[in-house]
Amino acid sequence: MSKVIVLIPTRMGSTRLPNKPLKDVNGKTMIHRIYENVTTMTNFPAYVAAGNQEIIDEIEKIGGKAILTDPNLPSGSDRIAAALKTIDPTGEKYDIVVSFQGDAINTHPRIITELVELLEKSGADITTPVMTMAKENYDDPGAVKTAVGFKDGQDTARALYFSRASIPFDREGKRGTLYHHIGIYVYKRQALLDFVSQPEGMLERREKLEQLRALEMGKTIFVKKIDSLKIINEAPADIDTPEELEACRKYIK
Repeated sequence: MSKVIVLIPTRMGSTRLPNKPLKDVNGKTMIHRIYENVTTMTNFPAYVAAGNQEIIDEIEKIGGKAILTDPNLPSGSDRIAAALKTIDPTGEKYDIVVSFQGDAINTHPRIITELVELLEKSGADITTPVMTMAKENYDDPGAVKTAVGFKDGQDTARALYFSRASIPFDREGKRGTLYHHIGIYVYKRQALLDFVSQPEGMLERREKLEQLRALEMGKTIFVKKIDSLKIINEAPADIDTPEELEACRKYIK
Protein backbone atom coordinates (compact mmCIF):
# COMPACT_ATOMS: atom_id res chain seq x y z
CA MET A 1 0.00 0.00 0.00
CA SER A 2 1.33 3.44 -0.92
CA LYS A 3 2.63 5.78 1.74
CA VAL A 4 1.31 9.27 1.05
CA ILE A 5 2.28 12.68 2.38
CA VAL A 6 0.51 15.97 1.65
CA LEU A 7 2.75 19.04 1.43
CA ILE A 8 1.30 22.55 1.32
CA PRO A 9 3.78 25.01 -0.24
CA THR A 10 3.47 28.64 0.76
CA ARG A 11 5.45 31.82 1.31
CA MET A 12 4.81 35.43 2.26
CA GLY A 13 6.00 37.02 -0.99
CA SER A 14 2.74 37.49 -2.92
CA THR A 15 2.80 40.71 -4.94
CA ARG A 16 -0.97 40.99 -5.35
CA LEU A 17 -1.75 40.17 -1.73
CA PRO A 18 1.24 40.67 0.61
CA ASN A 19 1.49 38.35 3.64
CA LYS A 20 -1.28 36.25 2.12
CA PRO A 21 -0.87 33.06 4.22
CA LEU A 22 -1.46 34.98 7.45
CA LYS A 23 -4.47 36.98 6.30
CA ASP A 24 -7.35 36.58 8.73
CA VAL A 25 -10.52 34.88 7.52
CA ASN A 26 -13.05 35.26 10.33
CA GLY A 27 -10.80 34.35 13.22
CA LYS A 28 -8.38 31.94 11.52
CA THR A 29 -5.52 32.66 9.15
CA MET A 30 -5.73 31.40 5.60
CA ILE A 31 -2.96 28.84 6.08
CA HIS A 32 -4.58 27.67 9.34
CA ARG A 33 -7.83 26.96 7.50
CA ILE A 34 -6.10 25.15 4.63
CA TYR A 35 -4.04 22.97 6.96
CA GLU A 36 -7.16 22.23 9.01
CA ASN A 37 -9.14 21.29 5.90
CA VAL A 38 -6.47 18.87 4.69
CA THR A 39 -5.93 17.19 8.05
CA THR A 40 -9.63 16.82 8.90
CA MET A 41 -10.96 15.94 5.43
CA THR A 42 -8.31 13.35 4.47
CA ASN A 43 -6.51 10.55 6.29
CA PHE A 44 -3.05 11.56 5.07
CA PRO A 45 -0.29 13.21 7.13
CA ALA A 46 0.31 16.83 6.14
CA TYR A 47 3.05 19.40 6.50
CA VAL A 48 3.21 23.04 5.47
CA ALA A 49 6.32 23.68 3.36
CA ALA A 50 6.89 27.31 4.32
CA GLY A 51 9.24 29.92 2.98
CA ASN A 52 9.08 32.07 6.11
CA GLN A 53 9.42 31.54 9.85
CA GLU A 54 6.19 33.45 10.55
CA ILE A 55 4.23 30.73 8.77
CA ILE A 56 6.05 28.02 10.73
CA ASP A 57 5.14 29.79 13.97
CA GLU A 58 1.48 30.00 12.96
CA ILE A 59 1.21 26.30 12.12
CA GLU A 60 3.09 25.17 15.22
CA LYS A 61 0.84 27.41 17.33
CA ILE A 62 -2.16 25.30 16.28
CA GLY A 63 -0.30 22.03 16.83
CA GLY A 64 0.47 21.45 13.16
CA LYS A 65 3.61 20.37 11.32
CA ALA A 66 5.69 22.67 9.16
CA ILE A 67 9.11 22.69 7.52
CA LEU A 68 11.11 25.85 6.77
CA THR A 69 12.42 26.07 3.19
CA ASP A 70 14.43 28.65 1.25
CA PRO A 71 12.10 31.61 0.51
CA ASN A 72 13.80 32.09 -2.87
CA LEU A 73 12.89 28.70 -4.31
CA PRO A 74 11.36 29.28 -7.76
CA SER A 75 8.21 27.14 -7.51
CA GLY A 76 5.89 25.18 -5.27
CA SER A 77 7.35 21.97 -6.67
CA ASP A 78 10.84 23.01 -5.61
CA ARG A 79 9.50 23.93 -2.18
CA ILE A 80 7.80 20.59 -1.55
CA ALA A 81 10.83 18.69 -2.83
CA ALA A 82 13.03 20.58 -0.38
CA ALA A 83 10.61 19.85 2.46
CA LEU A 84 10.41 16.17 1.50
CA LYS A 85 14.19 15.82 1.66
CA THR A 86 14.07 17.11 5.24
CA ILE A 87 11.08 15.05 6.35
CA ASP A 88 12.10 11.81 4.61
CA PRO A 89 15.71 12.03 3.39
CA THR A 90 16.09 8.32 2.64
CA GLY A 91 12.72 7.71 0.96
CA GLU A 92 11.67 5.09 3.49
CA LYS A 93 8.56 6.87 4.76
CA TYR A 94 6.70 8.15 1.70
CA ASP A 95 6.46 7.10 -1.93
CA ILE A 96 3.65 9.43 -3.07
CA VAL A 97 3.81 13.20 -2.59
CA VAL A 98 0.82 15.54 -2.88
CA SER A 99 1.22 19.25 -3.61
CA PHE A 100 -1.88 21.07 -2.32
CA GLN A 101 -1.85 24.79 -3.03
CA GLY A 102 -1.09 27.11 -0.14
CA ASP A 103 -3.90 29.49 -1.09
CA ALA A 104 -6.59 26.85 -1.79
CA ILE A 105 -8.73 27.85 1.18
CA ASN A 106 -12.01 26.65 -0.35
CA THR A 107 -10.74 23.74 -2.47
CA HIS A 108 -12.10 20.45 -1.17
CA PRO A 109 -9.25 18.10 -0.16
CA ARG A 110 -11.26 15.04 -1.19
CA ILE A 111 -9.70 15.45 -4.62
CA ILE A 112 -6.42 14.30 -3.06
CA THR A 113 -7.76 10.79 -2.45
CA GLU A 114 -9.09 10.53 -6.00
CA LEU A 115 -5.76 11.63 -7.48
CA VAL A 116 -3.79 9.20 -5.31
CA GLU A 117 -6.04 6.37 -6.45
CA LEU A 118 -5.56 7.40 -10.09
CA LEU A 119 -1.78 7.47 -9.66
CA GLU A 120 -1.81 3.95 -8.25
CA LYS A 121 -4.22 2.61 -10.88
CA SER A 122 -2.74 4.26 -13.96
CA GLY A 123 0.95 3.89 -13.19
CA ALA A 124 1.42 7.55 -14.18
CA ASP A 125 4.24 9.67 -12.82
CA ILE A 126 1.93 12.56 -11.93
CA THR A 127 -1.83 13.07 -11.59
CA THR A 128 -3.77 16.34 -11.54
CA PRO A 129 -7.43 17.45 -11.90
CA VAL A 130 -9.29 19.23 -14.68
CA MET A 131 -12.77 20.69 -14.97
CA THR A 132 -15.00 21.60 -17.91
CA MET A 133 -14.07 25.16 -18.79
CA ALA A 134 -16.60 27.98 -18.94
CA LYS A 135 -16.76 29.29 -22.52
CA GLU A 136 -16.02 32.85 -21.43
CA ASN A 137 -12.56 31.62 -20.37
CA TYR A 138 -11.66 29.93 -23.67
CA ASP A 139 -9.50 32.86 -24.83
CA ASP A 140 -8.20 33.86 -21.39
CA PRO A 141 -4.46 33.07 -21.13
CA GLY A 142 -4.83 33.00 -17.35
CA ALA A 143 -7.04 29.92 -17.65
CA VAL A 144 -4.79 26.96 -18.45
CA LYS A 145 -6.20 24.45 -20.93
CA THR A 146 -5.47 20.73 -21.03
CA ALA A 147 -5.35 18.75 -24.28
CA VAL A 148 -6.83 15.40 -23.30
CA GLY A 149 -8.95 12.84 -25.14
CA PHE A 150 -11.55 11.45 -22.76
CA LYS A 151 -13.33 8.42 -24.15
CA ASP A 152 -17.10 8.21 -23.75
CA GLY A 153 -18.03 7.48 -20.16
CA GLN A 154 -14.51 8.00 -18.82
CA ASP A 155 -13.31 10.72 -16.48
CA THR A 156 -9.59 9.88 -16.52
CA ALA A 157 -7.06 10.02 -19.37
CA ARG A 158 -3.50 10.90 -20.21
CA ALA A 159 -2.73 14.60 -20.62
CA LEU A 160 -1.12 15.34 -23.97
CA TYR A 161 -0.34 19.05 -23.46
CA PHE A 162 -1.14 22.08 -21.32
CA SER A 163 -1.40 25.57 -22.74
CA ARG A 164 -2.56 29.12 -22.17
CA ALA A 165 -3.84 29.02 -25.75
CA SER A 166 -7.31 27.76 -26.64
CA ILE A 167 -6.57 24.07 -27.34
CA PRO A 168 -7.42 21.77 -28.94
CA PHE A 169 -8.21 23.79 -32.07
CA ASP A 170 -11.50 22.85 -33.72
CA ARG A 171 -11.09 23.01 -37.50
CA GLU A 172 -14.85 22.79 -38.04
CA GLY A 173 -15.34 25.88 -35.90
CA LYS A 174 -17.60 24.19 -33.36
CA ARG A 175 -15.35 25.04 -30.40
CA GLY A 176 -16.14 21.93 -28.42
CA THR A 177 -15.50 21.39 -24.72
CA LEU A 178 -12.21 22.61 -23.28
CA TYR A 179 -10.75 21.45 -19.97
CA HIS A 180 -9.46 23.82 -17.31
CA HIS A 181 -6.39 22.62 -15.44
CA ILE A 182 -6.49 22.84 -11.63
CA GLY A 183 -3.05 23.20 -10.05
CA ILE A 184 -3.03 20.34 -7.56
CA TYR A 185 -0.47 17.59 -8.21
CA VAL A 186 0.18 14.08 -6.95
CA TYR A 187 3.67 12.77 -7.72
CA LYS A 188 5.49 9.54 -7.43
CA ARG A 189 8.35 10.48 -5.14
CA GLN A 190 11.03 9.83 -7.75
CA ALA A 191 9.11 11.72 -10.41
CA LEU A 192 9.08 14.82 -8.18
CA LEU A 193 12.80 14.56 -7.45
CA ASP A 194 13.57 14.00 -11.14
CA PHE A 195 11.43 17.00 -12.06
CA VAL A 196 13.12 19.50 -9.76
CA SER A 197 16.58 18.23 -10.76
CA GLN A 198 16.08 19.40 -14.36
CA PRO A 199 16.40 22.94 -15.72
CA GLU A 200 13.47 24.91 -17.06
CA GLY A 201 12.22 23.43 -20.32
CA MET A 202 11.83 25.27 -23.61
CA LEU A 203 8.04 24.92 -23.66
CA GLU A 204 7.83 25.73 -19.96
CA ARG A 205 9.79 28.92 -20.61
CA ARG A 206 7.45 29.99 -23.41
CA GLU A 207 4.15 29.20 -21.71
CA LYS A 208 5.27 29.77 -18.10
CA LEU A 209 3.75 26.41 -17.13
CA GLU A 210 6.02 24.16 -15.09
CA GLN A 211 4.06 20.98 -15.87
CA LEU A 212 5.37 21.22 -19.43
CA ARG A 213 8.84 20.43 -18.11
CA ALA A 214 7.54 17.06 -16.95
CA LEU A 215 6.08 16.33 -20.39
CA GLU A 216 9.31 17.37 -22.09
CA MET A 217 11.13 14.95 -19.79
CA GLY A 218 8.86 12.11 -20.92
CA LYS A 219 6.92 11.88 -17.67
CA THR A 220 3.32 10.68 -17.91
CA ILE A 221 0.59 12.90 -16.47
CA PHE A 222 -2.92 11.52 -16.04
CA VAL A 223 -5.84 13.81 -15.33
CA LYS A 224 -9.05 13.29 -13.41
CA LYS A 225 -12.13 15.18 -14.60
CA ILE A 226 -14.04 16.55 -11.63
CA ASP A 227 -17.42 18.26 -11.44
CA SER A 228 -17.02 20.03 -8.13
CA LEU A 229 -13.95 21.70 -6.63
CA LYS A 230 -15.23 23.81 -3.76
CA ILE A 231 -16.24 23.23 -0.15
CA ILE A 232 -18.62 26.21 -0.22
CA ASN A 233 -20.00 26.90 -3.69
CA GLU A 234 -20.44 30.65 -3.23
CA ALA A 235 -16.83 31.37 -2.21
CA PRO A 236 -13.72 31.41 -4.44
CA ALA A 237 -11.71 28.17 -4.53
CA ASP A 238 -8.53 30.05 -3.68
CA ILE A 239 -7.34 33.52 -2.77
CA ASP A 240 -5.15 35.62 -5.07
CA THR A 241 -6.60 39.12 -4.71
CA PRO A 242 -8.08 41.40 -2.02
CA GLU A 243 -11.48 40.92 -3.67
CA GLU A 244 -11.26 37.13 -3.34
CA LEU A 245 -10.16 37.52 0.27
CA GLU A 246 -13.27 39.59 1.03
CA ALA A 247 -15.48 37.05 -0.77
CA CYS A 248 -14.04 34.26 1.39
CA ARG A 249 -14.63 36.32 4.53
CA LYS A 250 -18.25 36.70 3.47
CA TYR A 251 -18.94 32.98 3.07
CA ILE A 252 -16.36 31.06 5.13
CA LYS A 253 -17.29 31.25 8.78
